[in-house]
Amino acid sequence: MPRILVVDDDPAIRTSIAEALAEGGLSVSVAEDGTQALAQFAAAAPEVVLTDVRMPGMDGLALLRTLRERAPLVDVILMTAYDDMPTVVEAMRGGAVEFLVKPLNLRQLRQVVERVFEDRRSRGRAGTAPPQAASPGELVGRSLGMIEVYKLIGQAATTRATVLVRGESGTGKELVARAIHGNSAAAAEPFVAVNCAALPNTLLESELFGHVRGAFTGAHEARRGRFALAGRGTIFLDEIGDTTIEFQSKLLRVIQGGEFQPVGAERAERTEARVVAATHQDLEQMVADRRFREDLYYRLRVVEIFIPPLRERPEDIPLVAQHLVQRATQALGTGTVVLSDDALDRMIAHQWPGNVRELENCIMRAVVVASGSVIRPEHLSIANARKAQAQPLASLEHLEREHLVRVLQATGGQKGRAAEILGVSRPRLNRMLQKYGLE
Repeated sequence: MPRILVVDDDPAIRTSIAEALAEGGLSVSVAEDGTQALAQFAAAAPEVVLTDVRMPGMDGLALLRTLRERAPLVDVILMTAYDDMPTVVEAMRGGAVEFLVKPLNLRQLRQVVERVFEDRRSRGRAGTAPPQAASPGELVGRSLGMIEVYKLIGQAATTRATVLVRGESGTGKELVARAIHGNSAAAAEPFVAVNCAALPNTLLESELFGHVRGAFTGAHEARRGRFALAGRGTIFLDEIGDTTIEFQSKLLRVIQGGEFQPVGAERAERTEARVVAATHQDLEQMVADRRFREDLYYRLRVVEIFIPPLRERPEDIPLVAQHLVQRATQALGTGTVVLSDDALDRMIAHQWPGNVRELENCIMRAVVVASGSVIRPEHLSIANARKAQAQPLASLEHLEREHLVRVLQATGGQKGRAAEILGVSRPRLNRMLQKYGLE
């Protein structure tokens, strides 16, 4: 039976809590203060400790600190009638998984305790497979759409042809450009990224091509541009669709003849940099509207790579989410954090209009607030979370069944591969198949 130790100096509260938790199927032991709790800790062997904060002798915060040192795998829930901010902050910083305020609602208490034990089971399942280090520049996904992206990256990397990367904002267009560069013969050369949308058109030409001293007001000294800095490497022009027709004409000259002219200079300079451009805009419509040069359009798309949005590859979401959780824990310096099945289900059901960038921001916040080291649905700052919660269960089941069918089709019915893509165990996959009549 799951084991819990209840610590409270009030005998009546201690007894009522113990009885309520025992009715829920838990093995409950009790102690009247922190010192007694530590004395009987080895014999009780609790997985969770529920302790009051204000007690004579060793109080709950001191007990929490001691348990973090002696038994770091034990989860600690604090409860107190003093709901002051410093106590809450100190408790959560000290590693408490929950903080409850008296008087306690026993039904709510049972729900919190059950959730803590479910989190422990989630951590246990995740612990069977040690996490691999997350590379910050790694493309993640095993869907058919991403496999096509990987193929084109490999093909483009063997040449020095210009590449046009297409995709919605947040899909990872710069990661594709870096992957092309990193797998090419020029991998040791510089990779220079320029966000064309972030620079005024008056400065973009100087930024890319450089300028000579006195070329314009404020040009007190000569400056090399990004093309010169790229050498024989790669220059990545992000959001190329946001540039003016005038600039496009000058860029076309660079791509056609390998020459650029610094602002104010009398002579052109040579460049051997390979151009990879990206945009989220509809360039075909922009060409039709005469807002983008047609000749530049064809020069850029010698190789064209489309990155599918996250909503079109939901089978990748568990894999991407796990990868981003590892990155977030490394960046924030937290302990191991895992995703609950319910949280993954919520992520799969979300449309992610901001794509991987939105998912990354969501997970970064969830890692911070998931004090119990398990990310649950309530930790996810999903824009349509309330709407998703309000949806009838039948519609969510329909969505889950459709997703399951797509994954099975993509894997040719291979259960092991399907379970890996879905991020679930084989037994859970079998239960899902039985539930939806897909055995």
